[in-house]
Amino acid sequence: MSTFVEKYGPWALVTGAAMGLGAEFARQLAARGLNLALVDVQAEALTKVSKALSKEFNVGVRPIVLDLSQPELLRPLQAATYDMQVGLLVNNAGISAIGHFLDVPLEKHLSILTVNARAPLMLAHHFGGMMRARKRGGIIFVSSMSALSGTSYVSEYSATKAHDLTLGEALWQELRPANVDVLTTIVGATDTPGWRAENPNPDAKTWPPVMTAEDTVRETLEALGKTPSFVPGAQNRLAAFLTTRLMSRKSAVETVGKEMDKRYGGS
Repeated sequence: MSTFVEKYGPWALVTGAAMGLGAEFARQLAARGLNLALVDVQAEALTKVSKALSKEFNVGVRPIVLDLSQPELLRPLQAATYDMQVGLLVNNAGISAIGHFLDVPLEKHLSILTVNARAPLMLAHHFGGMMRARKRGGIIFVSSMSALSGTSYVSEYSATKAHDLTLGEALWQELRPANVDVLTTIVGATDTPGWRAENPNPDAKTWPPVMTAEDTVRETLEALGKTPSFVPGAQNRLAAFLTTRLMSRKSAVETVGKEMDKRYGGS
């Protein structure tokens, strides 16, 4: 396949597309010439993004208002995409909760598990099967640096992102013979509305530094088809190397935990 559209088109489906990384994935994919199926539970914001992208890039855009935590999510999604050939799936949608594990309601933990892990699994199984039959396509899982070691204050989020990372890497190996590229992007702190809402001091300087959504998505798309997993940002890659290669598992969990305690211990 000589072009991005030939390999991953004509449609890309992006979850969590109303804002943040999802909206940026949609923008950059539209700029590459792909039509967009945009999934989010926030109807008003999703409509706004869809109209703007359709006007700016002159591509087909179909907003799909859908709660990814609902048990039968595939049924309405299949109905909304039955006439599309989805060549690229971006499993971006994710939710989290800040707090000690036992202080967060069980229902919230279960919602995080459903949206962050169950939904990406179901979508990858459904659309991945069609890609394998066509012998082309791509799947992107959006994971997190918190997947690299158990991360306190976001324990279930961390666990679900580890699930996405290992699932994505396994599918990279399984689907390569079918010419289907799978990439898990291990995202560090990124300046999005969701990230700002969860951080008590979002403008404070940190290491690794906070990345822009534009750079995170651009580097991710450039890595698609080249590796099973990728960490956007040179300094994020250094931090990942330190915590996974140079530190013991115990030291990594403790070091990350102390940083999280500084950030959220007073909340």
